[in-house]
Amino acid sequence: MKSRYVPCLGRELHCMEWGQGDEVVVAWHGLARTGRDMDELAAHLAPRYRVLCPDTLGRGLSQWSPNPEAEYCLSFYVELAEALLDQLGVAQCHWVGTSMGGAIGLLGAATRLHGRIRRLVLNDIGPELEPAALQRIRDYAGQPPAFASFTELEAYFRQVYAPYGWLSDAQWRRLTETSVRRLIDGRFTPHYDPAMVGQFIHHPDDYRRWDEWDRLALPVLVLRGAESDLLSPAVFEAMRVRGPRAVGVTIEGCGHAPALNTPEQLGLVERFLLAA
Repeated sequence: MKSRYVPCLGRELHCMEWGQGDEVVVAWHGLARTGRDMDELAAHLAPRYRVLCPDTLGRGLSQWSPNPEAEYCLSFYVELAEALLDQLGVAQCHWVGTSMGGAIGLLGAATRLHGRIRRLVLNDIGPELEPAALQRIRDYAGQPPAFASFTELEAYFRQVYAPYGWLSDAQWRRLTETSVRRLIDGRFTPHYDPAMVGQFIHHPDDYRRWDEWDRLALPVLVLRGAESDLLSPAVFEAMRVRGPRAVGVTIEGCGHAPALNTPEQLGLVERFLLAA
């Protein structure tokens, strides 16, 4: 794997790149996370695919937006994704997106990236989300805590991301190490711009995307954590009968969102992509 810093629309995005296959998979992370969440998936797919795992603007090692109210929203993320693909010479790709990363793929496939995304995997995300879950995410992400020690931050991540399902001790440690920054006073905090949650204030309808869903004309796989509070069973079922008529799979032992780190989950994604 290699680490790249790519200029996109006047902003610098960080992207991990795995493998050297002719076919490309874009693996895009969730709201308050980083592209390193996709390490297991990328390592699994790398023997066959070139896998790109970006950090979204304002997350991880990507630049923070100088204009957060306008730029922390799905439409600008899609523009950045288009610029990233252009810069890296990617004409077509498959897209695997967890939560927000899936919403970017959904919107992109219906708009600027129409025809460039060949297959779409949505990990616990859909065109309509549960308001209570959105408020929960907004509450914890909008005021990231700070801790005196790294170990305390890891304990916090283990608690707040328990719905991811099973992770090994080594995976929890890497999740923490790849999504931490120090504040000026030396404390540890999650590695993202807290202003990114302004998306829910300045773009309140950003995650209502049934119109775009119904325009999709590509194969879609939807994974839903069995205990997810974000993607309701009703919306999950509706996604299977309207629009692109997605293939839907429920992942037991997970809430929002499956970590894409177990043989079962990796196999589901790989088999879907290989059907192309």
